[in-house]
Amino acid sequence: MGFLKNQQLKMAIRLLAWQYERNGQPLPDRALLEGHARQLVDDAHRIARERGGNVLSILKEMAAKARRK
Repeated sequence: MGFLKNQQLKMAIRLLAWQYERNGQPLPDRALLEGHARQLVDDAHRIARERGGNVLSILKEMAAKARRK
């Protein structure tokens, strides 16, 4: 995995953890959290390719939507 994608993965993990804490929910297992973050990063890259845009802003939107489900 490239340096930037690795950094995006770490950021997505922090965003998801923050969302869990903000909603007062316990954090899931680290492996599960990483899986969700990896999926968010991959989806953000796909969306950015399709419609253009900033991966960081897309990740923030997706993390917020993922927590609402």
